[in-house]
Amino acid sequence: MHNVPTTLLYSLEGLQDLDWEKLLKLQTPLGSFLASPASTAFALIQTKDEKCFRYLDNIVKEFQGGAPAAYPFDLFARLWAIDRVQRLGISRFFTPQIKDCLDHVYRYWTEDGIFAGRFARFSDVDGSSMGFRLLRLHGYKTTPDVLKQFKNHDKFSCFACQMIESPTPIYNLYRASQVQFPREKILEEAREFSCSFLQERLASNKFLDKWVISKHLPDEIRKGLEMPWYASLPRVEAKYYIEHYGGEDDIWISKTLYRMPDISNNKFLELAKLDFNRCQAQHQREWYFLEEWYVNFKLQELGISKKDLLLAYFLAAANIFEPERSNVRLAWAKSQIIIRLMTFYFTRESNTLEERIDLLSKFKNFKCIGKRKSYKTGRRILDILLKTLDQHSIETLEEHDKDTSHKQHCAWETWLSKLNNEDLEYNDEAELLVHIINTCAGYMVSVDMLQHPEYKKFSKLTNKICHQLKEYQNNKVHEMGNRDKVTHGIKYKEIETDMQALVQLVLEETNEIDSNIKQTFLMVAKTCYYTAFFDQETIGVHISKVIFESV
Repeated sequence: MHNVPTTLLYSLEGLQDLDWEKLLKLQTPLGSFLASPASTAFALIQTKDEKCFRYLDNIVKEFQGGAPAAYPFDLFARLWAIDRVQRLGISRFFTPQIKDCLDHVYRYWTEDGIFAGRFARFSDVDGSSMGFRLLRLHGYKTTPDVLKQFKNHDKFSCFACQMIESPTPIYNLYRASQVQFPREKILEEAREFSCSFLQERLASNKFLDKWVISKHLPDEIRKGLEMPWYASLPRVEAKYYIEHYGGEDDIWISKTLYRMPDISNNKFLELAKLDFNRCQAQHQREWYFLEEWYVNFKLQELGISKKDLLLAYFLAAANIFEPERSNVRLAWAKSQIIIRLMTFYFTRESNTLEERIDLLSKFKNFKCIGKRKSYKTGRRILDILLKTLDQHSIETLEEHDKDTSHKQHCAWETWLSKLNNEDLEYNDEAELLVHIINTCAGYMVSVDMLQHPEYKKFSKLTNKICHQLKEYQNNKVHEMGNRDKVTHGIKYKEIETDMQALVQLVLEETNEIDSNIKQTFLMVAKTCYYTAFFDQETIGVHISKVIFESV
């Protein structure tokens, strides 16, 4: 403790026989010992050090005669606040503040990670894990090598010489390990250790934590293990986090985000509940509208159940949940159903090549298919597609003042042509879905961009991932919801590697493709991962929580 900074510097007032000549060399540039006013006050009494005095004098003046337990706490407080508002589903209200906070953290980020406050000359796995994850997810350049120093043999610790390991730092390590790029071995090791550590704590019900006092901590960790990041949808995560959240009185979060005027009495949980219920009310209205669409086109006669439609809508609403983005949600849900109908029609052996070519020709010319009896199903599906495309185009024009009818029509024509020629390497429906979502959201994808090598790389990788996940789902290679059995398959490891590659493509900075367009590829891939990972019963519970149960 006399040679390198450790957490003992936080508690000097409780120690004896200290070598102050050595210890004073471990002060932060502010004059403190770590971020502890108490420890620094004891040092001042023992040494009369001028830097200790200046640190304490500034604190007493700033806090008008008192002192907090720790100062500065600027790095971890910012990260914790960002993490909370994101998991509560209200981060979109604080976009500028989140960027300011992350810029501040990145300014003091070091190759050794961070501690709670700047200038600490010390780091721990808690702040470093959360900092690494949030910075990477927001496009800042970071490396997981900062976590290597917390690994000793096959174990990770919050910091060196740790005697009692708390669950929350290891849980943050687990969450950081999931934001992995290919060949980042330290994150693979971190995930294996943290997952095993947390499962053991759940089994033994040992959740005494030095940093967090919350009765909901076991529920939060259990849900985090049950729902890995690849299989996590924003609204599902928000609903569970609101239920398990123990921060009703977290006034400090509001102070960290500079006292946002939108929030009554600094109640972030209250805002999250109000926002969730407002979104849910909109989702219920849209579901009733979709039911009318289902009845009007007699989709049940075409083999589509209401359960199929509800799942399609849920997957859209669980990702794109803002009330004002109704047209994107509805376009996503309807397109999923029409893709299913078209795939069935073009791959059914009873439909002749002539019938398929005729349907495609009529679609190209915006006409209805012929009246022959054998064309009945194809005519109905084509009618649904053309009328739905018209509706999507009108809504996008009203919302974004952009005529997207030609772009949407071309995207469907390209996909149908490949489907007819059996030229789909992975059934490129993921690529089509991404294009529909982006177009209806007002993110214009030009012809040149569609041919851009990087865009093609996104499309091919996303198509491959979704195809392989669908194979798992259809062939029931794994027990639904049991990740341990999935991981034994060679193809699962290939999917994991491909997901890591997609995450890297999305998060690494590039000027070629808009970040919103890139994020849509990841969103669609994660949605496919979600449906392959969870069993139907669990998905049914999630649907009820997101669409029908208020908070």
